[in-house]
Amino acid sequence: MTLKPLADRVVIKMVQTEETTKSGIILTGTAKEKPQVAEVIAVGPGGVVDGKEVTMLVKVGDKVITGQYAGTEIKLDGEEVKVVRQNDILAIVE
Repeated sequence: MTLKPLADRVVIKMVQTEETTKSGIILTGTAKEKPQVAEVIAVGPGGVVDGKEVTMLVKVGDKVITGQYAGTEIKLDGEEVKVVRQNDILAIVE
């Protein structure tokens, strides 16, 4: 199944990061806060949204930071993805 986001929506997939403490202990995803870094997997066309022209600033493959509770989580081919509005994206990671 493929998602094609509409208007200013972006489909993102959370990036699972493994973190190591200073003492060498590896923290898995369940032992720490939910990661906020995600990879963009689909981008809507932008256009006029709520009477304002929206230009999409992110592209597929970008790594982004989102608000922890932003967007709607769905399952796509067994993987969890989120659909967020572009203004819910806080930054692009370079």
